[in-house]
Amino acid sequence: MLLAGPFGTATASETTTSGETAGDPTARDAAPNSVPQHALTGYWHNFDNGSVIQRLGDVQDAYDIIAVSFADATATPGEIEFNLDPVLGYGSEQEFKDEIAAKQDAGKSVIISVGGELGNVTINDPASASAFADSTVALMDEYGFDGVDIDLEHGINAQYLTEAMDAIHTEVGDGLVYTMAPQTIDMQNTETEYFKLALNTSDYLTVVNMQYYNSGSMLGCDGQVYSSGTVDFLTALACIQLENGLDASQVGIGVPASPDAAGSGYVDPGVVTDALDCLTQGTNCGSFTPDRTYPELRGAMTWSTNWDEHAGNSWSDVVGPHVHGLS
Repeated sequence: MLLAGPFGTATASETTTSGETAGDPTARDAAPNSVPQHALTGYWHNFDNGSVIQRLGDVQDAYDIIAVSFADATATPGEIEFNLDPVLGYGSEQEFKDEIAAKQDAGKSVIISVGGELGNVTINDPASASAFADSTVALMDEYGFDGVDIDLEHGINAQYLTEAMDAIHTEVGDGLVYTMAPQTIDMQNTETEYFKLALNTSDYLTVVNMQYYNSGSMLGCDGQVYSSGTVDFLTALACIQLENGLDASQVGIGVPASPDAAGSGYVDPGVVTDALDCLTQGTNCGSFTPDRTYPELRGAMTWSTNWDEHAGNSWSDVVGPHVHGLS
């Protein structure tokens, strides 16, 4: 991501949002919304970076999962808090909480994202894992968030982040919406820490929306090298996750909403829809064609809803209906 310029056992397709009433943890599973089988995820800015200042309530209707960016680290290792930026113009935190609830009433999931380009939360021992779990659940209780997005871009420890996520899932239950947005280098093979985390928590992981941008060339699942900004980069790298332990419903394609949203890797929305068709139906592929199709592929993600609005909603107007039309 760029700041200036992601109980019981359930499959990912069965994961639900919490439907919690803010401040009332006993109501957490009272009226859960199902995350759609094919879902669109968008990151929303809790800051002004020159794109668009957007109220949460004004996030485009195409987005099924809205990741509030970002939580802040405290002085306690692993602990997070959320500080609503005054630049957004809310008269009170309650107004923000009410907009979260309204989005949930409309069937959307709203989650808190941890990390980003500049955010660094360290979870590398039992104490910090516990602090992360406790503070995340506390934010869910306070604001009504449906879950958490892991977008830590400065390295993670899979062992202790797994401990933290297991604790969150134990507390929240199957209502937890849990996403992650690793960088391309983080998902090249199953020995990376992010891939380990995804596999360790696959029983309740909603979706991995890898960032196919701000990246150099990478290996695809066929061992060939692919450059970013192409349909082959999207499909051949997604194939690594799809063929190495993640369910298709746990894999999404993460791309910038506009050329301004990332330093590199932007592709036209039509390239995203081609990649989705290639992976789910075997059509509209580039030079790489997967050996099989993955019709349960979860969908797509963008950085960000603000940059999308800045570009006239050109991303969500094209990719949103296509994701929702997958079968």
